[in-house]
Amino acid sequence: MDFIAGEIIPINKPYTWTSFQIVNKVRYHLSRKYGIKRFKVGHAGTLDPLASGVLLLCTGKATKRIEELQSHTKEYEAEIMLGATTPSFDMEHPVDATYPYEHITREMVEETLKQFVGEIAQRPPLFSACKVDGKRAYDLARGGSDMQLATKQIRIDSIELLECELPKIRIRVVCGKGTYIRSLARDIGTALGSGGYLTDLVRTRIGDYKLSDCITLESFQEWLLQQ
Repeated sequence: MDFIAGEIIPINKPYTWTSFQIVNKVRYHLSRKYGIKRFKVGHAGTLDPLASGVLLLCTGKATKRIEELQSHTKEYEAEIMLGATTPSFDMEHPVDATYPYEHITREMVEETLKQFVGEIAQRPPLFSACKVDGKRAYDLARGGSDMQLATKQIRIDSIELLECELPKIRIRVVCGKGTYIRSLARDIGTALGSGGYLTDLVRTRIGDYKLSDCITLESFQEWLLQQ
């Protein structure tokens, strides 16, 4: 493989690591291999620290393909806790409100999920990398702002209910660029007359790159030596 000319490296991002930390780790090993101080590496689509799964890294001239790769269809498996919400819509922050969930049935969940398939308007979380007047939304949120971000049109191709052990559900989502699964968790909870937040998220596919194709961080250095 020619990493200077440009390669796409599918990494299985571990839980709690940021996408930026993964880029730095891979860049460090590539810099040592080639003796280049600042090796060109970028990622095609951020994964939240509290998510794991497929993260595509581009090296060298392949970084020009980042925008193209970001537009590919993505697949996720997500676990949602119903009956409560958090400010970040996931477990980064503690529960800030609780709601009844005893009225929810599996049939209700299956019918409600159908509402979210197709072209829909979604409001991104304030704790996100979206920009507002040149500032990152999460910086505004950490500064105490409670503003609402503007809704965006997104595409969800399919949602499948994998498990239903109320108040927890697990779903598989196939979607387009810009979809926030955290926002989807919140909106599903609201549509069920309750609350909802994300307790687990795994990106299982980007385009043709599947989780089974990915290299773990633990094995990356050895894998690189073999190339």
